[in-house]
Amino acid sequence: MTSNHRKPRFNMLTAALCSLTLLGAVPVQAASTSFPILQATSSGEVKADYYIPSTVDNISWGFLPNRDSRPIMTVPSGSTITFDTISHEGLLEDQGRNPEEYFGSFGIRPDQVLNDAKAIAASELPHDFDKDGPHVVTGPVAIRGAAPGDVLKVEVLSLIPRVPYGVISNRHYKGALPGEFPENDGSLEGASAAHPERYQNVSTFTPVEEINGKLYGVLPIESGGRVRFPLKPFMGLMGVAPDTSEKVSSVPPIETGGNIDINELGVGSTLYLPIQVEGGLFYTGDPHFAQGDGEVALTAMEASLRGTFRLTLLKKGDPSLPRNELTQPFGETEDYWIPVGLDPDLDEAMKEAVREALGFLNEKLGMDRATAYAYMSAATDYEVSQVVDRTKGIHALIDKRHFIENLKLSVVMNGKIIESHIMDDQFYVPARTLVESLGYEVRWDPKQRAAIATAAGNAVTIPIGQPIYTIGDKAVYNKDSSILKDGVTMIPVKTIPALFGAHVNWTTKGSLLQAYITPSLN
Repeated sequence: MTSNHRKPRFNMLTAALCSLTLLGAVPVQAASTSFPILQATSSGEVKADYYIPSTVDNISWGFLPNRDSRPIMTVPSGSTITFDTISHEGLLEDQGRNPEEYFGSFGIRPDQVLNDAKAIAASELPHDFDKDGPHVVTGPVAIRGAAPGDVLKVEVLSLIPRVPYGVISNRHYKGALPGEFPENDGSLEGASAAHPERYQNVSTFTPVEEINGKLYGVLPIESGGRVRFPLKPFMGLMGVAPDTSEKVSSVPPIETGGNIDINELGVGSTLYLPIQVEGGLFYTGDPHFAQGDGEVALTAMEASLRGTFRLTLLKKGDPSLPRNELTQPFGETEDYWIPVGLDPDLDEAMKEAVREALGFLNEKLGMDRATAYAYMSAATDYEVSQVVDRTKGIHALIDKRHFIENLKLSVVMNGKIIESHIMDDQFYVPARTLVESLGYEVRWDPKQRAAIATAAGNAVTIPIGQPIYTIGDKAVYNKDSSILKDGVTMIPVKTIPALFGAHVNWTTKGSLLQAYITPSLN
């Protein structure tokens, strides 16, 4: 049997997601639409403080940094960094270690394949398909002043697709059903990059399309038609170096992060990582376009992303710390606090996630442990992050709005606190204050009963009580609508990224929920 590479119809999505300035881009043409291919660019062409491409010198293949790794750069706390990350799919030996040829078999032109992916695959970098991890790991970056016992706060500001396609793979002896899938006789003698078909693994090429202004992965249905699912990009791999000189596989997640594969940690999320070595040594990789909880086949929809992060050093006693002594990754979004449990045994991972959640509720929110345990049993969901990375993951979703009576809201932009309100369990800021801080002019249109913000010829209409906003001539649905409070238009914080391209990340300082708004770095 030969390797089963399924070929759904390939349609390029439009540049709607990327209406922002996308750098190093070569347009992909398909009918009347185009999608910019984000080839590597240069530090002078990005808005972040620093830029790191995934060159051969800036990556490791299959292994994480350790305490002996040399940083590719050292940055001060609070720096923003843009990484051009690379997916391993299309580069691996069971796909021929030739991304141009592999993706070309699905109709992708050579100029639509990332040059950095081609360079890595063609390099002399050693990679053992059977023994090494698959991931292309970019970094590490040292944070000036970071020391063991500190915590690195990682804010995910932006994640932009570099290509309009991805791959979902199921490989023998891996995934949630090893021995059952792939449904063939297994790897044949002579399997290698020269003979990838002999691995008999299954890689499903997955194009991206824009449908009604949103991006979807699209797969065929054998009996006819197709299935589509929304993209929700995130970095599967974020971490700091562990305190060891041994080689560290990129596959299992560890106490300092790594391949944690938590799909909640997309744009707007914050990840806290315990630092074990001088400089911290942050790295990232394993970009995903979408992943279901569990990641059962082995990989999610793997595809390259341009990611921008803010790295901030937290010292002991900082009120932003989620635990008195953080020993595990911990996540946060506008909606949830996300304690994490990791263990090769899924039952033990669940226990660890519960213990981490108990510690958080007790130390951060002041709940006694018995009441916290009761609360979680009644009202906290636990999700399986993944079951395919040797060490399995469970994470809790503790709903912030359950604690709204005990929390205060603070919104910070350009270093200044702006007015904010909590109403009906929603977070709001005055539209005029927000948009003027972003460089817009704003006026009230009584006929439309809407605030209209304009800047550089671009207009955003903010209607009162309606879920349909307009950006230019495009209608944008957002279930969170604006309201009037004492004659002032109040806009939900949740709508800010979609309407204005600004980045919003959250940190809990004691009982203070703090939203940090950053003007667009895309």
